[in-house]
Amino acid sequence: MTPKEFARKVFAVQWPIWSVGLIFIAAFGLVAVGYWRRGALVMAIAVGAAAALRIVLPDDRAGLLAVRSRGIDVATTATVSAAMLYIAWTIDPLGTS
Repeated sequence: MTPKEFARKVFAVQWPIWSVGLIFIAAFGLVAVGYWRRGALVMAIAVGAAAALRIVLPDDRAGLLAVRSRGIDVATTATVSAAMLYIAWTIDPLGTS
């Protein structure tokens, strides 16, 4: 197997985690430029996207998003997403955006 074939296979199989990872990179970019509340909101959206992908994708297509059973994975990621949304919307910005 050539490196190009290997890379294509890795990206084709693991696209759910890569898509969530790209959203996280955008969130970290917002945090890096000082928009930490918006970055936290985008992180919450990324975790929510992981939960949504885990619901709709079968276990063999979910890739690295499938850690435990579907119910445990969805409950955990949805809870973390809701907690991050709450924190992002309720903490005083202290002069930041």
